[in-house]
Amino acid sequence: GDVEYLIVGGGGGGNGHGGGGGGAGGFQTATSVSVTSQSYGIVVGSGGDKGEIGSPPATDGTDSSFNSVTSVGGGAGGGWNGSSYNVGGNGGSGGGGSRGTVNGNGTVGQGNDGGSGVPSGSSGAGGGGSSAVGQANSSGNGGNGGAGSSNSITGSAVYYSGGGGGGADGSSTSGTGGAGGGGAGGNGSYSGSNGTNNTGGGGGGGGRNSNQVGGDGGSGIVIIKYSTSSGITATGGTITTVSETTTTVKPTN
Repeated sequence: GDVEYLIVGGGGGGNGHGGGGGGAGGFQTATSVSVTSQSYGIVVGSGGDKGEIGSPPATDGTDSSFNSVTSVGGGAGGGWNGSSYNVGGNGGSGGGGSRGTVNGNGTVGQGNDGGSGVPSGSSGAGGGGSSAVGQANSSGNGGNGGAGSSNSITGSAVYYSGGGGGGADGSSTSGTGGAGGGGAGGNGSYSGSNGTNNTGGGGGGGGRNSNQVGGDGGSGIVIIKYSTSSGITATGGTITTVSETTTTVKPTN
């Protein structure tokens, strides 16, 4: 029979202390995919951990996969590691840079690059999203996370794979999270927000002055949709019957 799928990797963590936003998990979807009579394993990626001042730094999200198709986890946001600034991590979408560090690169066909860290800015750039690159930071302001992508495999339009916003310096303006679960950046008064679970959104970068931490990346998701008359049977996860089709949603780790 044939199936339709949506595969989203886990979002990258945002870094602290004026850190870059985490990149979104890779986004892939397809229709009319032929499957044969056998078991298929499904892996759902987890979100990356947030970064704190000094150590430990933010981490990349992990991959999601189905039927040999892998959506790469999002790259971690760049930020201060106690002696120098880490660059943004590569991933499904790349993590944003911070204070002169380069952004992470996205994976072709899955996402976009993070924003580059401006040398004069004591703030973080936005992580990349599946539909748009992350925004560079500007002076003390954090860059916005790149927008994600809308998909209606569940019967309703939902956005996935938004990049995390960059952290701001002091009371400057923090970056907004990209549509699709991207966490907002923080400033000197608050930490970066977590990416939304089951969307692959990147975590927001933490504010600089008070050494605010970043936000965790959101977990990814794998959804397989097929006709109930196809003879396909699903086990595990959440199985929902809608009219003449069944949608299988594998929960987060």
